Amino acid sequence: MSNADVAPPAPVIPRGATTQVADGVHVIPDHRIPLVPNVGIVEGPDGVLVVDTAMGPANGERVLAELRELTEQPRVLVTLTHFHPEHGFGAQVLKRAGALVYNRAQAQELADKGEEYVAMFRGFGPAVAEQLEGVELVRPDVVYDGRATIDLGGGTVAELTEQGPAHTRGDQVIFLPRQRVLFAGDLVENRLLPIVPDGDVCASRWIEVLEGLERLAPEIVVPGHGEPAGTELIAEARDYLVEVRRRVGELRADGLPDDALTAALERELAGRYAGWGSHEWIAPAIGAFLGELEG
Repeated sequence: MSNADVAPPAPVIPRGATTQVADGVHVIPDHRIPLVPNVGIVEGPDGVLVVDTAMGPANGERVLAELRELTEQPRVLVTLTHFHPEHGFGAQVLKRAGALVYNRAQAQELADKGEEYVAMFRGFGPAVAEQLEGVELVRPDVVYDGRATIDLGGGTVAELTEQGPAHTRGDQVIFLPRQRVLFAGDLVENRLLPIVPDGDVCASRWIEVLEGLERLAPEIVVPGHGEPAGTELIAEARDYLVEVRRRVGELRADGLPDDALTAALERELAGRYAGWGSHEWIAPAIGAFLGELEG
């Protein structure tokens, strides 16, 4: 049997794998399972913050169970790095435990595109469709503009900052100044190429966002997917996008038609990033920068 014949694992977050990455900061790791995100749980004496919920009600129940293994704290707040199904479509379960806090652009993007993304993801195969059984798209309880601060007590403060449009229109990061931990969502991955899901991606602004995240100087970066690490994850994502933009400009200046440009640069980048996953997003990234040239 070849690797191509092996079905990917079901997109279900692991049980009993929660790890502490800093004082009061826990991560349910994705274990590099496709369509499973890293989920954050941040504890303070006056409350707990959940970052991302994974996809669908069954995953939401798992997140809630992991949360309750850590704490019975009654004050629970839940936020998402962005609206995509694998990051936030378990919110209906977590809403039972506490309040959902989204930025305004994220809430609007969910309203505009949520049902479309449910249908799209159901088409990814029966294992994914199973996780979306019974999914309900729920509205946030709190909507903010620009920036919000959540004080969990004991010096643990979470700074929620609207960053979109970049990967999505409503990207958000969560920074913990005392612990120097950054939850970056899909603005940053670990050994996975940046995901360019649709026409709302703003590729050059994504670079600017990453430059701003570097200036925060976090000690621990929790990416959307892959293992937490240091600020090198931000730099790697930035360097990749800068290189794609540079090469698109050079090849366009050489007079290559867009189809030939895309094919040539896709081969070039696939070779350069041979050890990275998500090569299917190379061509969309090229297309995003080509679109900027046309704009």
